[in-house]
Amino acid sequence: MIHATASPTLDELIDGVRAGRRAMLARAITLVESRKPDHRARAEDLLQALLPFTGNAWRVGISGVPGVGKSTAIDTLGASLIGKGHRVAVLAVDPSSSRTGGSILGDKTRMARLSLDERAFVRPSPAAGTLGGVAARTRETLLLCEAAGYDVVLVETVGVGQSETAVADMTDTFLVLMLPGAGDELQGLKKGILELADIVAVNKADGDGLTRARAAAAEYRAALQVLGAREPHWSTPVLACSGLTGEGLEALWEQVRLHKERAQQAGAFAARRRSQQIGWMWALLDERIRERIRTDAALRDEMPAISAEVAAGRLAPGLGAARIAARLGLEPT
Repeated sequence: MIHATASPTLDELIDGVRAGRRAMLARAITLVESRKPDHRARAEDLLQALLPFTGNAWRVGISGVPGVGKSTAIDTLGASLIGKGHRVAVLAVDPSSSRTGGSILGDKTRMARLSLDERAFVRPSPAAGTLGGVAARTRETLLLCEAAGYDVVLVETVGVGQSETAVADMTDTFLVLMLPGAGDELQGLKKGILELADIVAVNKADGDGLTRARAAAAEYRAALQVLGAREPHWSTPVLACSGLTGEGLEALWEQVRLHKERAQQAGAFAARRRSQQIGWMWALLDERIRERIRTDAALRDEMPAISAEVAAGRLAPGLGAARIAARLGLEPT
């Protein structure tokens, strides 16, 4: 047994994650989220060791504007999936505090049933300014959850209007929740996010909102017909559901299952996963270059002067970038 204050060895982390122990999985995620160089090296060894045990979960991204009821819907849907024999992990990416970098909303507190169920794992993570509201280490966390035996991984994004391409590019099915009668001010966001959606669901189809939700669903179906199908094997369905009552969630998950089946039959599933792996590698390379810029003392001292020259119009942005690249050894001086 590992003492609560002891730092587990790499082998202990591997064994603990493979055994599906939630406390050990949480410690493994904390390790991969760390920015300390020695932690990053251990995290890479951990991920490499667990890689053969990943890839077996269905990865579902869930997005929508704040207030659409994502957490409530996920809590109800996750509980239903557990009842069907699934093990469910939820990666809830919170907005970050600009002061502390920590999570603001605390999504774990808003998923009461899943948080208490031993067959579920809920991990709130601060987005930390990452484009699209996806935490910088969400991909690694997803792999760890798969290695721990979770066969459904739900990635909840902030959904505040940034590009949601990041989550669409790391999941197998991208589900967008919409509000009934949200108003014209959100039409721009809706169009952009609809183009990424594999499934659209108008939430809060209960009580007085039922009629409005059904009307909104009809409008979105019409809009999607104009946009056309994203993939030759799949036309984006639009449903009405209630995360509060659970009404329509069974039909929603059936569409997720059908999307998976069609993608596998068309060979699109494997192609999408391969593309995601390559994209992930380039994203990590970009991150390492940015980290090198941030930590290189000589370059850090020179950056303010280069930035000032560009801002003042005395140096073209392209030449400024070339100077920085040259300092990194990426271009000849």
